Amino acid sequence: MANKIDIPVVINGKVYTLSGYEGEDYLQNVATYINGKIAECKTSDQYRRMNTEYQGVLLALNIADDYFKAKNQADNMAAEDTTKEQQLYDLRHEVIEAQIKQESALKMIEEYKEQINALQRKIIQLESEKGRND
Repeated sequence: MANKIDIPVVINGKVYTLSGYEGEDYLQNVATYINGKIAECKTSDQYRRMNTEYQGVLLALNIADDYFKAKNQADNMAAEDTTKEQQLYDLRHEVIEAQIKQESALKMIEEYKEQINALQRKIIQLESEKGRND
């Protein structure tokens, strides 16, 4: 199991210590994401006029919105993946059935060839017997 790490990050101009098992790069990316969302919110005059509590709530709502959109996209992709896996399974079954039919047809062709050869030998035999009887 990975060791828990603590790293200092700057969020909205203040230094915070983030802790986690994911690694320094991951934690730094989280801080960068939060800074990006804060910067995005700060582009709104309305946001800048809000008190700190409302700004925090609006920021949390924006992050929750991103989360639910990403989760929805991931769920859709998982469902699509399941559908594609089922289609692949069905196609593999069709290929196997086609191979079995092909093998069966080839076997029948060989049997028919043997029957034709046997009939041709019988014809030759009958013709030679007829020639002797004439």
